[in-house]
Amino acid sequence: MIEPLTFSNPDTTWLERLPKVELHVHLEGAIPHDALWALVQKYGGDPAVPGLPELKNKFRYRDFPQFVAAWSWKNGFLREYEDFTFIAEAVGRDFARQNIRYAEAFFSPTDFSHHGLRPQKLAEAVRRGLARIPETRVALVADLVRDDGPKQAEITLSQVHEARGQGVVGVGIGGSEHRFPPEPFAGVYEAARRLGFHTSAHAGEAAGSASVWGAARILRADRIGHGTRAGEDETLLDYLAERRIPLEMCPLSNLRTGLITALDRHPIRRFFDRGLLVTVNTDDPAMFGKSLAGEYLGLMETLDFSRDEIRTLILQAVQVSWLPDAEKRTLSDSFRRDPVWLD
Repeated sequence: MIEPLTFSNPDTTWLERLPKVELHVHLEGAIPHDALWALVQKYGGDPAVPGLPELKNKFRYRDFPQFVAAWSWKNGFLREYEDFTFIAEAVGRDFARQNIRYAEAFFSPTDFSHHGLRPQKLAEAVRRGLARIPETRVALVADLVRDDGPKQAEITLSQVHEARGQGVVGVGIGGSEHRFPPEPFAGVYEAARRLGFHTSAHAGEAAGSASVWGAARILRADRIGHGTRAGEDETLLDYLAERRIPLEMCPLSNLRTGLITALDRHPIRRFFDRGLLVTVNTDDPAMFGKSLAGEYLGLMETLDFSRDEIRTLILQAVQVSWLPDAEKRTLSDSFRRDPVWLD
């Protein structure tokens, strides 16, 4: 059974109970702290992290490179297939607790190849854990990890294709965007489309508008992960709006990694008003100490989003998800019928 949440102010209550969709969340960045702490203890601990308070402090960042370092540290405690079943169940339980009805979650198989873990079996292990939480449906998106280069990405794509039966519906490239531009991955993305995968690409987070142009025009990604710095180029904003290329925006993530200095400086309000197809997501919620409801609450309190606009953002997420069209309609209809929807 999923434990009920407790609530405080009316907006928080409404947002927590509202049915939601998450399109940009990394499985490894969503591990609840108690589950991660169990893994730290399993593998002998870290003298610099003697308890849960210190574990939480580990996830404070000056900038994006420091966040990447914390990501690598955390991944050092994921060494066996059973660890992925364990974290997938914990993440799925947290999704259900938040009333996230559907999610598309990244996993990064090549980050664990040095432990001898293969992408196919990793996907199977993750699916075993997710299957234990039926309240939330989770599709998987394989992060081909741009840091490993396009040749390795081709190999990973082939391996992931063999795991399609585990609900892997798409691929993307995360990692060090500021060091590895998107253009060299054009052939990998073309191959992914031929295999029937949907595509996303992190762009406009740790690099500027040129990275978004590359993801949109060269990779021809179905969706852009983040896209925050697209606002540096007005022509690019026109391009994204006209072609209805969805953005998987993660405002509080951008705040935590120092991409923006304050939430009221995030461009999502301007993008939304301009007609761009934006969605709201958490990225790495456990590493940033937040929830999807918290993302929406920040938009309401800081950027003057109304309840109607929050509903629009959620329905846009359903619209641009990689569910079949009939299932999108069914999910949207179920949200509109939910007794909390029109509160």
